[in-house]
Amino acid sequence: MKQFNVTGMSCAACSARVEKAVSGVSGVTSCSVSLLTNSMGVEGSASDADIIKAVKDAGYGASVKGGSKDSAPDDDALRDTETPAMVKRLIASLVFLVILMYISMGHMMFGAPLPSFMEGNHVMMGLAQLILAAIVMVINQKFFINGFKGLIHRSPNMDTLVAMGSAASFVYSTWALFAMTDAQLHGGTEAAAKYMHEFYFESAAMILTLITVGKMLEARSKGKTTDALKGLMKLAPKTALIFVDGEEREVPVEQVKKDDIFVVRPGESIPVDGVITEGESAVDESALTGESIPG
Repeated sequence: MKQFNVTGMSCAACSARVEKAVSGVSGVTSCSVSLLTNSMGVEGSASDADIIKAVKDAGYGASVKGGSKDSAPDDDALRDTETPAMVKRLIASLVFLVILMYISMGHMMFGAPLPSFMEGNHVMMGLAQLILAAIVMVINQKFFINGFKGLIHRSPNMDTLVAMGSAASFVYSTWALFAMTDAQLHGGTEAAAKYMHEFYFESAAMILTLITVGKMLEARSKGKTTDALKGLMKLAPKTALIFVDGEEREVPVEQVKKDDIFVVRPGESIPVDGVITEGESAVDESALTGESIPG
């Protein structure tokens, strides 16, 4: 089975879309995509280039993993690199969102004072909100990259909805800011004030920040699951003691072939599936059954 790394997946629908796209490639007999490890296993005669092209045409990225044997994901594949990145994004987003909410709604909800240069200057208030919202959008640009990429490839996902909702609020508010500026020039402060309620910059930033909270919690849960998988992986033996020409030889478990005879001493783990040919002992089946009683 050929192993591939897949990038750009954000939900179960993404992994299903990748699996469907690759399964349609001529020569592919089976395809399995794991959202947890961002990996894909493919069986068949299809070339790596055709498989990668199918993934890219679906709106995602792909690359060949080292080696083509059927093996469990290694520690690097299961390392949780997503949660720390999401935490940084969330903290940065919250900092600018709090400032944005203070400027846009603090004076209305709590009577909080504005900076002196914004007092009575509606255009300056709108411009400050635009800049702060734009910063939050840049911090969370991944939503827009993945969302609009999926839209272009006719495979919209959750990121597409988030990106469109945030972009719509930002674009409409930017138009309102230009209209306010024009009203300020031709009609004065009173004419400009009516556009203050047309600003939704805080909504654009709030959408991204709240979804980032959800993404961070999802990444954290995913990280805990991968930690459990790494614990299970450590239980699997890395070598096997095979019996060759009357003597025992220790080899990597990947090199054990069909019809090889291997030795398992008391207390050791069984490296591969097999049939007992000689001897008797007790085997801990807890990894399979969850029970601690030897079988």
